[in-house]
Amino acid sequence: MELPKLNFNEEFDFQIKRDKDKFFIYDLVRKSWLLLTPEEWVRQHWVHYFHWIKGRNLSSLILEKKLVLNGTTKRIDLLVTEKTVAKIVVECKAPAIKLTVKTFEQTARYNSILNAEEIILSNGLQHIFAKFLEGNYTFEPFEF
Repeated sequence: MELPKLNFNEEFDFQIKRDKDKFFIYDLVRKSWLLLTPEEWVRQHWVHYFHWIKGRNLSSLILEKKLVLNGTTKRIDLLVTEKTVAKIVVECKAPAIKLTVKTFEQTARYNSILNAEEIILSNGLQHIFAKFLEGNYTFEPFEF
């Protein structure tokens, strides 16, 4: 399986296995093997980044957190917490998916329930970083 090189400064040591014609990646947080989709490839980069580079405990990383928005159940790709308080919402897209205003607005709607201080929207190649202060988003360059 040819996996694209993503726009991260670090090389992470992923555990990947093949079963017949499918590939799986080991998820440190859920301690299980997950189907290696393009979106999962991006998400696992962020998990490794927050754990190995930023020193976050695995228990502070919540994957696919459910939330109800306008009566519909949604899932957050990655939520970084501090003492159970939402700090960073990370929305992951496959590398082939373009990041648009519409995609950011979707993430901002999710955050309207969580009130995290920061949002990262990423397809692994491009990262959009926004801070949420006093009800407004300000966009800043993302620095690893």
